[in-house]
Amino acid sequence: MKPIQVGLLGIGTVGAGTFNVLQRNQEDIRRRAGRGIEIAMIAARNIERARDLTGGAVEIVADPFAVVDNPDIDIVVELIGGYELPRELVLKAIANGKHVVTANKALLALHGNEIFAAAQEKGVMVAFEAAVAGGVPIIKALREGLTANRIESVAGIINGTTNFILTEMREKGLDFASVLKQAQELGYAEADPTFDIEGVDAAHKLTIMSAIAFGIPVQFDKAYVEGISQLQAADIRYAEQLGYRIKLLGITRRTHTESGEGVELRVHPTLIPASRLIANVEGAMNAVLVQADAVGATLYYGKGAGSEPTASAVIADLVDVTRLATVDPYSRVPHLAFQPNQMTDVAIMPMSEITSSYYLRVHVQDKLGVMADLTRTLADAGISIDAVMQKEPGDQVDIDIIMLTHQTREKNIDAAIARIESLPAVIGKVTRIRLEALG
Repeated sequence: MKPIQVGLLGIGTVGAGTFNVLQRNQEDIRRRAGRGIEIAMIAARNIERARDLTGGAVEIVADPFAVVDNPDIDIVVELIGGYELPRELVLKAIANGKHVVTANKALLALHGNEIFAAAQEKGVMVAFEAAVAGGVPIIKALREGLTANRIESVAGIINGTTNFILTEMREKGLDFASVLKQAQELGYAEADPTFDIEGVDAAHKLTIMSAIAFGIPVQFDKAYVEGISQLQAADIRYAEQLGYRIKLLGITRRTHTESGEGVELRVHPTLIPASRLIANVEGAMNAVLVQADAVGATLYYGKGAGSEPTASAVIADLVDVTRLATVDPYSRVPHLAFQPNQMTDVAIMPMSEITSSYYLRVHVQDKLGVMADLTRTLADAGISIDAVMQKEPGDQVDIDIIMLTHQTREKNIDAAIARIESLPAVIGKVTRIRLEALG
């Protein structure tokens, strides 16, 4: 059979990895796909660099629309990144009857509903394994491997930059700013790391996984997002002493309340018991823990970024699309696992209604009765304490008191914190970090 012709939009880190892996493993890929897969055209900003990377064997153009409008291209691989230009290109490719493979989680988190609807109408596929957790095949697992299950929750370390920073802070006792600078020097963090350190990147990925897990539209605008830039080295140290690790987690789960079923969609620093496997995922690695009714807990672990790990996912999508290109569109796996007419619009829960346990650090004057005031304030809000640690003052006149609570509604802990901060002996703001047992 004639090889599938691929048009590549962008040949940066992931694009170069995709070209190299496809060339290196060409024969094995052909045997798996049933026909050859060839990159026939590449759109690149730096044409000379692209020619050097490809050895001059591929047509290189500056205009990405020349790729999506080329009638000889069967599959468009979008690796540009960003929002608006990729959206235009992907929708144009779909309108032209071309299948699309993308690693662009931001694009799908913001415009996925529009893109999937357009692809469904045109009878083409949009594949996006590389958009979440790099080379870890979590999309295929959620969409196909766990099809028999009612998925209850997904919790993931899905940003390697923040996981590297938190690992270094814990192992070396360094502050956030020092480790961020180190991460930038090593290439783990961008010059502008905002999307990573403030949790936006993780929220993009979590939004996509939530839609697949629960059969709901992608709803990034409703995600709660909190990053690690305000995290103190002291809290990582105290958490360790209490038997916990702090990770930036993306969490989505089914929730049942008095008003009915809802879905949690939240990204924030989280205490996890150190005995859990996911708590021991270190460095720039990713891991996703899925809880489902039939299979129980499954954990997916691996490199969440990088040239060839992400290229691995891109090429897996290319093989899937190649195999299914001639199949009746209604026989393919739906983009978000559930048939488009079977999607539900379950409400995303506001953070005030979610239930969690909490780590509280209160900086206080070392006075008689302070502990009694704190415990009374929590009790008045209906919050029970699971553990308390008080750091000895030494030569200081003020101390840290650390408390772990049992589960309570977020609105209850917010109200209690407001009252605690008004106590005369309390200095500054209370540090609050959510705690998940993930048992």
